[in-house]
Amino acid sequence: MSTTYGSFPGARPRRLRTTPAMRRMVAETRLHPAELILPAFVREGVTEPVPLESMPGVVQHSRDTLRKAAAEAVAAGVGGIMLFGVPEESKKDAVGTPGTDPDGILQQAIRDVRAEVGDDLVIMSDLCLDEHTDHGHCGVLDAEGRVDNDATLERYAEMARVQADAGVHTVGPSGMMDGQVRVIREALDGAGHQDISILAYTAKYSSAFYGPFREAVGSSLKGDRKTYQQDPANARESLRELELDLAEGADMVMVKPALPYLDILRQIADAVDVPVAAYQISGEYAMVEAAAANGWIDRDRAIMETLTSVRRAGAGMILTYWATEVARRLNRGEWHRGSSTAGVAPR
Repeated sequence: MSTTYGSFPGARPRRLRTTPAMRRMVAETRLHPAELILPAFVREGVTEPVPLESMPGVVQHSRDTLRKAAAEAVAAGVGGIMLFGVPEESKKDAVGTPGTDPDGILQQAIRDVRAEVGDDLVIMSDLCLDEHTDHGHCGVLDAEGRVDNDATLERYAEMARVQADAGVHTVGPSGMMDGQVRVIREALDGAGHQDISILAYTAKYSSAFYGPFREAVGSSLKGDRKTYQQDPANARESLRELELDLAEGADMVMVKPALPYLDILRQIADAVDVPVAAYQISGEYAMVEAAAANGWIDRDRAIMETLTSVRRAGAGMILTYWATEVARRLNRGEWHRGSSTAGVAPR
């Protein structure tokens, strides 16, 4: 019986997928522990970590357990930590006083972590009022209950100064107020903190996926944030926000959430020459954990696939609640660890 070889494909991409070693060698995207940033919550007045029901495996830390978590992140090779303070409910007020109190829980946490790890971890802090206000909005309200952009900027300037005084390396203004990066840069420089960098929340969308985060920070939110966070329907608007943030002095830029906005992430990554971050937020985390707990998906593969997609779309840094776990597993060789120039697929 004769065989007509011309009827078979000449190009066979499957040749490059034959073994784990082959797939590893030709992988276009790799993940490195140093690219991961751990978001961490510290709650005032607790002596033990408080588990979060909507985010299994994540806690509100005590000051002591936060220090331990920071040390563990360093040991795993994680690049940074983003700190969120959760003040006592009785201390919240209309202007978010705990956020500018030098002895507020977030400033204490910054000092604690800096004392624990020094410069071995990039210490970042959330620069926003929502955790500290009794109404839960990211800014000061006017007489009609609307967020007053310019009055809020004055509060952000003070927050920047106290966080820098506490020893933070990078501030992360997340409130989406117009002009926030410029005001914060001027406040930092005017106080002699020229070396403190700004990670701008450039494209932060009004998302349904923030739900579990509200529990994490003990949010008192009344209403929504649609008047200042971006509309999920808009893409070009992100490029305008990007242009403004860079002109105002942003050192790094971020897209938040990550997975539902990979198209935005790709556009921003292609447009800039500064580092680009993406935040894999609470709802993204919770979906994977919940589906895995029900046996519907493979948890480990889903974690790495989502992180790979974010890295592939252009993020050089990823904020993820799995940061320390993933870094440890990469270091143990349970997943292929690649170079810092590129995410990972499990073997």
